[in-house]
Amino acid sequence: MNKERIILGIDPGTTIMGFGLIKVVGKTMTFLQLNELNLQKYDDHYIKLKLIFERTIELIDTHHPDEIAIEAPFYGKNVQSMLKLGRAQGVAMAAGLSRQIPITEYLPKKIKMAITGNGNASKEQVAKMLQGLLGLKTLPKNLDATDGLAAAVCHFYNSGRIEVGKSYSGWASFVKQNPERTITSPLTPKGGIKK
Repeated sequence: MNKERIILGIDPGTTIMGFGLIKVVGKTMTFLQLNELNLQKYDDHYIKLKLIFERTIELIDTHHPDEIAIEAPFYGKNVQSMLKLGRAQGVAMAAGLSRQIPITEYLPKKIKMAITGNGNASKEQVAKMLQGLLGLKTLPKNLDATDGLAAAVCHFYNSGRIEVGKSYSGWASFVKQNPERTITSPLTPKGGIKK
């Protein structure tokens, strides 16, 4: 008997957070939902982060995903945009980690490659491929929702492979796999207490 699992895919953003859910039974995936959290009307960046956290918790508590796949921020020239995207991703990850849900992070190129076979595919190409794969009747106006769904589908395709994205089962796992993201006080030597 094949175990059923639900994958939540998230495309974090401070303007629009896209998300999608799929159900997996054995080697078959079926579409559950895709939507977005529109944050354009909010000016306060901290309110946006709060809403991302709350919506992610709501999705988790409603759909009980077994795993979360999240799109990693892409590296751009605008440092402020990168910082904001990183915060949005971190808040969504914190919501999942607070519910003990394993999280896997995928680079945008890896997601596009998994869905279309082309790491440089456009959002429209990814959306059209998902429409065919999952039998979606219509596509949303904003394609951030299909980007979130694409992260979930990418995770499904990568499940069972030896190398997936970075996976975290809790804060300790995250810190262990990302020592460069932790802050060491200048008063203490790395990894120790100043005597």
